[in-house]
Formats: sequence, C-alpha cells, structure tokens
Amino acid sequence: MNHAFLTGKRTLLPALILLLSGVLITVFGENYQVRVAYIFYVNLVIVAGLQIFMGNSNLAHLGHVSFVGIAAYVVALLHTPTTLKMAMIPAAPWLAGIELDFITASIIALAITVAIAWISGLALCRLSGVASTIGTLALLVIVHVVLVNWVDVTRGPRAFFGIPVTLNIWWAIGVSVFAVFVAKFFRDSRDGVQLRATGDNLLAARAMGLNVTGLRLKAWVLSAFVCGLGGILFTLFMGTIAPKSFYFHLTFLTIAMLILGGMRSVSGAFIGTIVVAIGFEIMRSLENGPEILGLQLPTMFGLTGFFLGAIIVFVLAFRPDGILGNDEFEDHWRAFKASRKGH
Repeated sequence: MNHAFLTGKRTLLPALILLLSGVLITVFGENYQVRVAYIFYVNLVIVAGLQIFMGNSNLAHLGHVSFVGIAAYVVALLHTPTTLKMAMIPAAPWLAGIELDFITASIIALAITVAIAWISGLALCRLSGVASTIGTLALLVIVHVVLVNWVDVTRGPRAFFGIPVTLNIWWAIGVSVFAVFVAKFFRDSRDGVQLRATGDNLLAARAMGLNVTGLRLKAWVLSAFVCGLGGILFTLFMGTIAPKSFYFHLTFLTIAMLILGGMRSVSGAFIGTIVVAIGFEIMRSLENGPEILGLQLPTMFGLTGFFLGAIIVFVLAFRPDGILGNDEFEDHWRAFKASRKGH
C-alpha cells in the first residue's frame, strides 16, 4: 500500500501535464488537433508498456506492437455491430453474430493478449542478446502475417471498418496516466529492481540466485497488457484498423520515443514521447511544402521517416542513455531542493 501511494505521488507531475494539455486542446483546439493529441496519448501508453520490459531487462524488444494489434483486432471483432460483421466477414458467422459492449470486449481482448504474451514469453524470455531481439522481431512478423492472411476473420490487408467510436480524449488521458503509474510501480518494485540487475550483469544476477526467466516473464506479460490497452484505445477512437497500422512504422516510432527519452526511465519515456510527437508533426507539415516567411518550400515526402531514423542514430551515437538516462522527475526535484537548501 505504501509503495502504491509513493508511486501515485511520483505519477502526479505527468498526470497534471496530461490533464492540463487535454483541457487546453479540448477547449481551444480544432478536431484535427484533438485527434493528434489522442494519438499522442495512445503512443504514450504503448511506450510505457515497452519501457516495462525493454527498460528494465535491457533487452531490445521489437515485438511489442504485435500485442497492440492483437488487442485492437479482438476488441474490434467483439464490439462491431453484427449487421456490419455479417457483411464484412460472412465466412465467420460464429464470430459475426457476437456483439458485446466495449467494457466486456476490452476485458476479453486484454485476457487474450495476456494469454498470448504468456505463451510466447515462455520461449522468448529465455533468450538474451541478439537472439532475443530476433525472436521478438519474429513475433511481430508472425502476428502481422496472421492478420494479413486470416481473411475470413480479419479481412486480410483490407481495412476493418465500422467499429463504434466509443472512447474520447478523457479516456485516453486516464489510461495514459494509468500506464505511467503501472510502469513506475513496476520499476520501483522488488521485481523491477531485480530485473534491472539482470540487465546490468546477467551472470552476477544468476550467481545471486535470481530467477531471470521468471522476472523477464512478469515484465513481458505486464508490458503486453499495457500495450494492449493502447491497441484498444486506438481502435475505439479511430473506428477503422488495418494490419499495416500495427507493423514496422509504429514499432520504430515508439522505439524512437523510448530511446530518445531514456529507456531506463519512465519519465524519459514520457519526455521522449512528447519530443518525438512534436517533431513528427513538424516534419509532417514540412513534407507538404508549406510557405514560411514568404518562402515556398518544396514538397519533401518521406521526411517523417528520415526524422525517425535520424533520432535513433543521433541518440545512439551521442547520447545512448537518452535525455534523462536513468533519472526520474522526482530525482531531479530532490536534487533541486537539495541545491536550494545548500544556498
């Protein structure tokens, strides 16, 4: 209970920032800006989920978006009206005839996501180094191939549309605050501390008797749960999904966010998501060749992809620990108060 209370205090600053930004965008923003802000909150949830495993285990995780996609498709299949599903997936009448409320559909989607994560984690959490990275990439590819080729259920590469738009920006804010809280709670927990020890020195951790596979599996499943929340948020706001929404682009976007802020820090994940989201929107506007101070810029398609690649390369080359490194907001706040007392 005390640990949860302390984590709640440490989550207060991100929560206030997210709430204030939501109020300002809702009051003063246009529909496009509200949509951009919502996607930012979704990305923050996914990055927080990624940080739970990758930030604590120090293992590169390229398969987290597969859990986003699994949760997204399950909630879409269960919540979309039966009349639409009968037309879209007539080859699966056993599924087309089911229509659940979004709460029940979300719970089932998360349960299935967690179950798949547990099964895949039994194998992948035993791997280390390059083998682990390749294994998680294989998981991403496998899930994508299933989504593209299981035409009778997912409609294959075509969009799955008609999903009721059930959630709004306040749901996104609440879930993103919850995701940050869960990530901070795990990071400061006994399992989180022990898992970071395995990432710092695997042999020493094993020599001390730590159950490395068990610790990784806990983080893997919790990470999948949080990423699944991001998939549900995305689906129940956009109303349309496709397999390409949950593949390499989203994978590298969220990884860039985590690496930039500092993958060992939940606050770093928060900062990285903000910086990349703002930079991404600036690059998107520049792609269309806007006029700035009377100067007409040319169209530069592909600038957003270049931006993501440049961030990853730049950070790995010049600041591999990210903006905040291993620090959290509360660490800087304590250092600030100590310096004030010194004066």
